[in-house]
Amino acid sequence: MERIIIHSDLNNFYASVERLLNPDLNGVPVAVCGSREERHGIVLAKCEQAKKRGVKTGDTIWQAQKKCPGLVIVPPHFDTYIKYSMKVRAIYARYTDLIESYGIDECWLDVSHSTLLFPAFGGEKYTEKDGVKYYSEEFLRHLGDVIRNTVKSELGITVSCGVSFNKVYAKLGSDLKKPDGTSVISAAYYKNVIFGLPVEDLLFVGKATCRKLNDMGFSTIGRLAAADDGLMYKTFGKVGRTLLKNARGEDSDPVRHMDDKREMKSIGNSCTYAEDVIDLHKIKRLLYVLSESVAARLRESGQGLADTVHLWVRDSALNDFSVQKKVRHTALCGEIAKHAFDLFQQSVKMPFKVRSLGVTVSGFDNGKSQLTLDETCGNYKKLEKVEKCVDEIRKKHGYDKLQRSIVAEDPNEMRNDVKSTHLIKPAKIDYPDND
Repeated sequence: MERIIIHSDLNNFYASVERLLNPDLNGVPVAVCGSREERHGIVLAKCEQAKKRGVKTGDTIWQAQKKCPGLVIVPPHFDTYIKYSMKVRAIYARYTDLIESYGIDECWLDVSHSTLLFPAFGGEKYTEKDGVKYYSEEFLRHLGDVIRNTVKSELGITVSCGVSFNKVYAKLGSDLKKPDGTSVISAAYYKNVIFGLPVEDLLFVGKATCRKLNDMGFSTIGRLAAADDGLMYKTFGKVGRTLLKNARGEDSDPVRHMDDKREMKSIGNSCTYAEDVIDLHKIKRLLYVLSESVAARLRESGQGLADTVHLWVRDSALNDFSVQKKVRHTALCGEIAKHAFDLFQQSVKMPFKVRSLGVTVSGFDNGKSQLTLDETCGNYKKLEKVEKCVDEIRKKHGYDKLQRSIVAEDPNEMRNDVKSTHLIKPAKIDYPDND
């Protein structure tokens, strides 16, 4: 049976919530930004007006104000954003319990068996093409419109919906008509809509993968869909098959139940800084700040220990790269930060203008690894107990009340609780050449 998948994307979510909190912001360009005083003054989100004037996420405040004179800057209220996100998902739950989160402001919904949505449509639900029966585009658009209009009328937030027969195309569809629109990519006519789009519009195609595909002559999704299977496997390994499957509309990944917990493949955090960072010791400090968040989240996740540390770096010209190394299984901030800094020193020749940094761990053992006798008798267990105690103290008294000496050198970084203020959202990824 043909599936009906909706991808919902809350438009300019942070800025939309800020306007709900303060109606005086309606009609004026708004950007939600980090603290200027604590040197995290970059754009986290912006309204449609600011976006049309060229304001981008990651711009510094002065860059955004230069592009958009009269731009109103407001601080983030993450707790409130989470509350509104949950209110939106409660609306989705009226129609289906197959709701899979893709960050705080995006979800997939499988409404293939929705008893509430279907009866409300009074038109023709089906169409026929080449002797095959499909859901009609009018029916599919109606389903997306019901979701969109309900959220808008009850919460005052606009949503863009993509409606299709798989998750990849539904996600792509939600990007086609923003803000406050419904796009349909039907099983009958998907090639007409999809195949002429640039290949970078496809889910999980990052910049490096896009460049490689373009160099191979695959500039559109249609050209990628027609690529030779053997060539793609030779170039990208098993991931090449996934790229082909996604391009051809063959994605069969199910939408998870709202109570299911996704198996974690990695845990990471990144920060973009308001000014270039060129001091090596400061870079080391920033890596410790990020590693504090990563280690604490790893301990909370129940995934056990990690055996791989990844470092991501972006420079002032927005060129970026990532490197990784295998390590002994660990969940310690100190070890993660040391490995990340080693990777930086091995990969970067100073002076180097750092604009963004990211630290990620992967290769979880799910609690099954056995520490060696040396590790058991050595410092690992002691350090693990210390870091767990630090977690509890911070929960009770605040993040900045207990800090490592390298982080305490900068009062601003002492208060930079990345774990609490950075909401995680999967991003486009670049695949290795071979698996």
